[in-house]
Amino acid sequence: MGILDVLRAVPARPAATERGDTDTVKRIVAELESLPAGRARFLAAFAYVLSRVAHADSRITADETEAMREIVRKLGHLPEAQAVLVVEIAKHQARLFGGTENYLVTREFRELATDEQRLELLDCVFAVAASDGAISTIEESQAGQIARELGFTQPEYASALAAHAEHRTVLRSLRAARVPAS
Repeated sequence: MGILDVLRAVPARPAATERGDTDTVKRIVAELESLPAGRARFLAAFAYVLSRVAHADSRITADETEAMREIVRKLGHLPEAQAVLVVEIAKHQARLFGGTENYLVTREFRELATDEQRLELLDCVFAVAASDGAISTIEESQAGQIARELGFTQPEYASALAAHAEHRTVLRSLRAARVPAS
């Protein structure tokens, strides 16, 4: 099941026994189906976009996973178990379908969210990228792409990024390259 299936809350699926689902998969599906459809779509898109920046360098670290779980739990007002499930599904989908679904899911979030929620997501994107203490250039590039897809202008993106400047590796490199004046 793709992330867009989750986003659209597509109910038509073969029975679990026909798909050969494990007990774990059945439990995850049941947990997500217990959420109201609109809320599930919003949280799925939100978590997926966070996974995009985490997976920008083709790996998702434990720090990034923990940051995503905490953000989804707090902002999604979810119990820990549901937050873990939502994040794990989002990570899995980002790994499998990242290149093909990135724009589609981010556009879906843009359509679902208010301006305030979009800005909050952008800040969370930077928080996930900085969870290991550094925002790499590839993460920064992915965050810029996400910002454009969410409808932010370059000045709005720059303002959001400035709040996380201390974590930017590109700035650290520039500072380290400076030769002190004699």
